[in-house]
Amino acid sequence: MSKLIKMAWRNMWRNWRRTAIAMTAIVLGLILLIFMDALIKGSDQAIFGNAVRLYGGNVQVHAPGFREKASRLPLLPLADADMVVEIARAQPEVVAVSKRINTGGIVGSRGGTYPVSITAIEPEAEAPISLVAENISQGRFLTAEDRDSIVIGQSLADLLDVNVGDRVNLLGRRKNESMRQRTMTVVGIYSLGLGDAEKGIVFINLPTAQTLYNLRNQQTEVAVSLQKVGQERVVIPVLQAGLPNYEVDSWQTLKPAIQQTLAIKAVFVLVLGIIVLLIASIGILNLMLMAVFERTREMGVLASLGMKGRQLMVLFLLEGTFIGALGALVGCILGGLLVLAVGQVGIDMGYAEGMGELTALMGDRLYPSITVGEIMMRGMVVMIIAALASLFPAWQASRKEPAESLHYV
Repeated sequence: MSKLIKMAWRNMWRNWRRTAIAMTAIVLGLILLIFMDALIKGSDQAIFGNAVRLYGGNVQVHAPGFREKASRLPLLPLADADMVVEIARAQPEVVAVSKRINTGGIVGSRGGTYPVSITAIEPEAEAPISLVAENISQGRFLTAEDRDSIVIGQSLADLLDVNVGDRVNLLGRRKNESMRQRTMTVVGIYSLGLGDAEKGIVFINLPTAQTLYNLRNQQTEVAVSLQKVGQERVVIPVLQAGLPNYEVDSWQTLKPAIQQTLAIKAVFVLVLGIIVLLIASIGILNLMLMAVFERTREMGVLASLGMKGRQLMVLFLLEGTFIGALGALVGCILGGLLVLAVGQVGIDMGYAEGMGELTALMGDRLYPSITVGEIMMRGMVVMIIAALASLFPAWQASRKEPAESLHYV
């Protein structure tokens, strides 16, 4: 076997131009695959990371019974919100924890009345990580001292025909299911490029909501923000173990529409990756077939000297594997360096402004992201594909008769 390995290695470099062409095809295909994966993962982190920042954190903790009525935003107070916050903050993946109240209601003005989701927050806890706070286009974000103040979206402001400083009527559902109305002053307007969110979500101060909705010193939700999307599967079991009498859910459970979008993107990435691998495989297959035809007389000589068909097959299979392994190694290194370099500065996404809600959630810059383990996995797949692509030419070589090969022109 060692002799076959040595022969395969020598043969690979004997026609270095053919080998270089095959390796170039593999390297370029792998760089494309790695960079494409990094772009998709980076966009996932941006899109879904911003989505969970807007809709209430990666993980949410509620009182028992909330999950089955989540679409109605039931006002079920937490038994001990401070204890929930303390346990959540102890997790290393957690970057922020805040207490909230969520209820349904209506906002009205001279421009009309519109249904909204009323989110009461702790401004000092949420401002550093809030997507809304980052995108205040007029006025300011809420502060701890605010009382009858409200922050609304640009689309809702246009519908209501109001600006910063104007007053609106806020009607919200109380704990006992009755409705309570309050006149609020618009202190800020946020603009995300997300029409549905801007029309449907308004923000007020937590103490104001506690007074209005009969929830004095109580909260209905604890929102937990993590370092990145995907860490929910690690954090949720730990939180659930420490909070057995509460419901601990991720954005994937409470916002299934976002999860469906993520699943569709995953299928798209898989199909695109398979296409790239197939293109690389066809290139390797073509080059190995040419190698078989060019070396037909050489195979006849080897066979006449006693090399068996299966040994010829192993020889060509080893050559394809070596080419695949070297191409995968170089491709992984160059692909990783490309992702690292682009990831430092990001890709300007300003040209995509106004092209839809997904691009709006992506933000101004896209940062490709991929782990070393994922790069190595792509390299292994490409190496295996190269070996499989060499299988048919190797089998063809093993079936040729020595006399026929020696007379091949």
